[in-house]
Amino acid sequence: MVQLTLAMSKGRTAKASLRLLEKAGITFPDFDEKSRKLVFYSADKAVKMIYVKAVDVTTYVEQGAADIGIVGRDNILEAEADLYELLDLNIGVCRFVVASLKDIPLTKGTHVKVASKYPNITKNFFTKKGMTVDAIKLNGSVELAPIIDMADCIVDIVETGSTIKENGLQILSDVEHISTRVVVNKASFATKTDEIQTFIQQLKDVLE
Repeated sequence: MVQLTLAMSKGRTAKASLRLLEKAGITFPDFDEKSRKLVFYSADKAVKMIYVKAVDVTTYVEQGAADIGIVGRDNILEAEADLYELLDLNIGVCRFVVASLKDIPLTKGTHVKVASKYPNITKNFFTKKGMTVDAIKLNGSVELAPIIDMADCIVDIVETGSTIKENGLQILSDVEHISTRVVVNKASFATKTDEIQTFIQQLKDVLE
C-alpha cells in the first residue's frame, strides 16, 4: 500500500478540515489537538498526518516531506511556494484588504508605507498597481500602525471587518479572497497520482 503524508495546519480551520476528512471516510482515531504528538495515522494507515504550524505547511509540501497539505490560501500566497493548488475546501472564508485611517489613492506612481503580517502579498499587490511600497512586517496588531503614523495603511485578513472599524480604519480595497485549500507536491503528484487523485475525489464528493 502506498501511504500519503498529509501536512495539516494547526489553528482555527483545523477542526473543520478534520471534520471534512471524516465525512470523506478519512479518520484519525488517535488524534487529539491537545496532545503533544505531531504524527497521526488514519484508521486504515493509508494517510500519515503531520500536525504543523500553518506557516510551515507549504514548506513541508514543497520540500517533499509531505505529499499533500491543507492550509489557508494566505499562507500559500505569502510563501510563493512551487506546488499545485488543487482544491478549495470553502473553510475559513475571509479576505485580504487594504485599510487606512484616510483615503489614499491606490493609483500608479503613488508611494505608500504598508504594515502587514504578509509582506510578499503586500508587495505583489501594490507592484501590480504600479505603486512603490515600503512593506513593514508586523506579527500582530497591525491596525495600530496607521494610528501611530508608522504606516499609511495596512494589508490584513478580515472576516467581519469589525476590528478594522473599531480602530477607526476604513477598507480601501479588496486584495484577495482567502479560504482553506489542498496543495500537492509536484513530484508526489507524478509518482502517487492514483492515491492523490482518490484523496482529492473523496473530498470533492463530500463538498458536493
